[in-house]
Amino acid sequence: MRSLVIAVAQPRIIPLDVTTNVLVHAAAVRAAASRVVVFPELSLTGYELDAPIVAVDDPRLAPLVEACAATDTVALVGAPIEGPYIATLAVDGDGVRVAYRKQFPHTSEERFRPGPGPEVLEVDGWRLGLAICRDTGVAEHADVTATLGIDAYVAGIVDSPAGELVAGERAQRITTEHGVWVAFSSFAGPTGGGYTETAGRSGIWTPNGRVAARAGRAVGEMARATMVAESLAHL
Repeated sequence: MRSLVIAVAQPRIIPLDVTTNVLVHAAAVRAAASRVVVFPELSLTGYELDAPIVAVDDPRLAPLVEACAATDTVALVGAPIEGPYIATLAVDGDGVRVAYRKQFPHTSEERFRPGPGPEVLEVDGWRLGLAICRDTGVAEHADVTATLGIDAYVAGIVDSPAGELVAGERAQRITTEHGVWVAFSSFAGPTGGGYTETAGRSGIWTPNGRVAARAGRAVGEMARATMVAESLAHL
């Protein structure tokens, strides 16, 4: 299994403007120079809990598919989908597909159904366990996902600035307990759901708990790291 370059992005998101947000995502993919680029929860719409459903065949997603094709990238983006669910969509040069549905929605997300269970996305032999925001704080989620034989635990999240330390604490717990890489893309800038500010500080952690890369609070920042199989505890 070769190394895998991963980036966690925190672009400026316009509420409910999928067309503009897709272009922003596409620009981030082109700038990242990474095999996998992870975006925050509900990144295509913003954290707008009344956002319309986004279908995988929505023609507005075409520029992102094109950017992924041009750069050989898999983009993991957030969107509300039919169900309704809060979902992670996997976008590459072949198109768009639903990769994961949030299993543990927050109480404020009562519109959305719980997803059916853990999911793994395989990229170049790497098995990426997927999560969305509150999932990362439910020990059961990481525990069950890890039983699927994952090499990394990857999530898009939204948090307030006051919760900045939470993501790091959760990442440390997951790396310690499961010996896997962790990558969290955290929203930066204002968004819906009462978040006039968000935490930023997207990060990537090694299987031994070391911070491999971490962004600041600012909109538009990105963190990038090369995940290597030799550092996986279970290999």
